[in-house]
Amino acid sequence: MAGVVLETLSNRKLLGLVIGVLVLQVVAFLIGGLIAPAPNSATSLLATKCLGEITEPPLRDWLEPWGQNKCVSIQSIDEVFHDKELVFAVRFPLMRENVQLDMSRWFQNIMAIINVEKVYKNRDLAFPATLHMDARLGYKNKGDDHWTELVRSTETRPLKCEPPEIKDDGYNYHCEVLSLFELGSCHHDYYLVNIRLPMQGGLNSETGRIDDLTLVEIHQNGGFTRVWFALKTFVFPLLLMALAWNAHRVRKLDRQANLLEKSLLCLGCTLVLLDLPVEWLTLWMHMPFMLLFSDIRQGLFYSVLFSFWIIFTGEHLMDQLERNRLVLYWKHLSAVVFGCICLFVFDMCERGIQLQNPFYSVWATTVGMRLALAFIVMAGVAGCCYFLFLCYMVLKVFRNIGAKRESIPSMAKNRRKFYLGLIFRFKFLMFMTLLCAAMTVIAFIIVNVSEGYWKWGADNTVQYNSAMQTGVYAMWNLYVICLLILYAPSHKYKMLQEQSEATRE
Repeated sequence: MAGVVLETLSNRKLLGLVIGVLVLQVVAFLIGGLIAPAPNSATSLLATKCLGEITEPPLRDWLEPWGQNKCVSIQSIDEVFHDKELVFAVRFPLMRENVQLDMSRWFQNIMAIINVEKVYKNRDLAFPATLHMDARLGYKNKGDDHWTELVRSTETRPLKCEPPEIKDDGYNYHCEVLSLFELGSCHHDYYLVNIRLPMQGGLNSETGRIDDLTLVEIHQNGGFTRVWFALKTFVFPLLLMALAWNAHRVRKLDRQANLLEKSLLCLGCTLVLLDLPVEWLTLWMHMPFMLLFSDIRQGLFYSVLFSFWIIFTGEHLMDQLERNRLVLYWKHLSAVVFGCICLFVFDMCERGIQLQNPFYSVWATTVGMRLALAFIVMAGVAGCCYFLFLCYMVLKVFRNIGAKRESIPSMAKNRRKFYLGLIFRFKFLMFMTLLCAAMTVIAFIIVNVSEGYWKWGADNTVQYNSAMQTGVYAMWNLYVICLLILYAPSHKYKMLQEQSEATRE
């Protein structure tokens, strides 16, 4: 695309820009690896077995393992009386050195999973079985005397257990963990979970005796949240200024903006939406939809970014075809649209329903699990096909550039030097585009895999998951800012064009 800053920028300024970007990129990785803690923390909480009154759900009282209204606890379920019912109670956070801790709004979100502990008794049980639960989640803030119910739900979970290696009484089954709830915000100081396992009408007859429940509470680290908020707050105004400057240059043209300029502006707008640090409001306001909102705007950015890469390479193919029309890329963008629709449907089925019922999980049924896996696999296949096709288009661009270079030796010295420098700059930018695409795919995989698999040794102080998240986030912003600067219309282009024509004459 003729007439952009990339063509007219001096080598010294371009080198300074590249060095500055590399320094900022390294700093972003170091911030995530050395300053920010791990993105998430997990606390294992053994549920207290409480004796509760057998009453209908609206009349049930809260049973807490400690505090002013401490429940009557038992050590074994054999101690349950006939006129009582068993309630597994978990309160978090725990006390530390006789000091009551509280949940911080910096934690942003809470997820809980449960591990069922079953003792082997004489015979093997048939699995998988269905676990029925009457679950309640309540909260209390500092100064409150009573617990307030946040949600109540009757849930089922597929329970899969393997018998112990030594089939003898006293050994535990090996059961898979089960999802319990997910909250999109951490707005209150204390939380309490009450779980009842009903036995009426043959419920839970397949699961056998449940001896204990262990709840694992997972939240975002407050230290990581502070680093993440600071990073978003820092890059947001920089990107906004670059976008405004690019839009001003395009608006001053004496022609309509072409497809590449429009797609670049659209990419900048979606990244501005992603950078917008609205997360600061969660420190004062209850915003349970933040997880869903963050997923939607990140998915929107992914779709526009992937579409931009296709258009960016297609507009530089130089294959003598009429381009500058979005309809010409409908085949190329089909994988992007299909993958984004799959992920959007999956996210709405999971976190969309969790806005009303945090205990809901799409993985709770066999059909839901298969559908969720199908959506994820199809989106992954579409993403792989997209990346392979992008590599093919980039190689095609390089091949066409190589063919164009055959006519360069016949040009005048100054004109030949100008075009050789332009080709080198464009190849470098295409290489950075492929690197950015590869890092995006790698980051998507790493973030969704347990951090423990990516640590090199138990005593390692570098948080690779945090470094990948901050580094790739900074890479997106630096990449888009560079494109907004380098592909903005240049006011020097007409002057250089006149000098080039005079040299040719």
